[in-house]
Amino acid sequence: MRPAMPGDGAFLADMVVEAANWRAGSTRPRPTVLSDPVHRSYIAGWQRPADHGVVAVDAGSHAIGAAWYRLFSPESIVHGFVASGVPELIIGVSPLWRSQGVGRALLRALTDAARGNGYARLALSVERDNFASALYRSEGFAVIRSAGGRETMVRSLR
Repeated sequence: MRPAMPGDGAFLADMVVEAANWRAGSTRPRPTVLSDPVHRSYIAGWQRPADHGVVAVDAGSHAIGAAWYRLFSPESIVHGFVASGVPELIIGVSPLWRSQGVGRALLRALTDAARGNGYARLALSVERDNFASALYRSEGFAVIRSAGGRETMVRSLR
């Protein structure tokens, strides 16, 4: 695990694409995913002052997954906005590394960082049938809103 750096923007974009293509057989191309205003908002201008993230690397120091959070305003076009001052978490793991604990390690590292940075809650959005929902629940996230096939989940960091 290492901190996400300003130069990681392209890799974070790759992870947004992976997150959007979580279903087996889903192959939405990178330009299609990143042209969507919601997906673009998760990486545009990385790394803003309040942005924080972690990158998982393999034994050869190749990036294999990332989790990061950003603060958004009520006017932002994002899936998991809860309130001003509550960062939204974004996470992606390369397909070959899924179901091997990488996502859980990223989630725990980012949750610890958010707590250490003084945040009281952390939010995320997930498609209702995404297998990652079970991971989020097991790590203390609870559904606070469900609409349009998506769930917004929040975890208290206190």
